This record gives sequence, structure tokens and C-alpha cells, in this order.
Amino acid sequence: MIHIIRISVYPLFVLLEQLSIVKMLAITVVFFLILLILGIRKSYKLKKENERLNELSTSLLDEEEKPYTDFTEGHLYDNTNK
Repeated sequence: MIHIIRISVYPLFVLLEQLSIVKMLAITVVFFLILLILGIRKSYKLKKENERLNELSTSLLDEEEKPYTDFTEGHLYDNTNK
């Protein structure tokens, strides 16, 4: 009679152990999924920032390549040498 009770209770322990393993695996998957989503989000933000800085850099290079213009022709300077 004792063997019959042990046999019928044994699958219950196996089922509980499997459920605890599944719960642990689910928690682990959710944790790493959150890390992955945060990493993708951070990568997207860094890419946008890099593009913005590249545009800023090219605009600064364009300003440096402009020829020098004489700014003393303005009304604040006495240019009566005409």
C-alpha cells in the first residue's frame, strides 16, 4: 500500500520541480529580453547622436573652407580711401 502512495505522489513532485524550472527559465528570459531591448534603444540613440554630430562637423568644415571676406568695409570703420 505504501508503494502505491509513493508512486502516485512522485509525479506530483516531478511536476512541481518542472514548474519551478520553467518559472526560473521564464524569469531569466524576461530579464535578458529587457536587457536586449534597453541595448537596442541605447544603440538607436547613439546612432542618432552620431548622425547629428557628423552633420555638425561637416557644417563646421564648410564654414572653414569659405574664402576670407574683408569685414572692414562696414560703416564702423573709416574707409575714406575710395
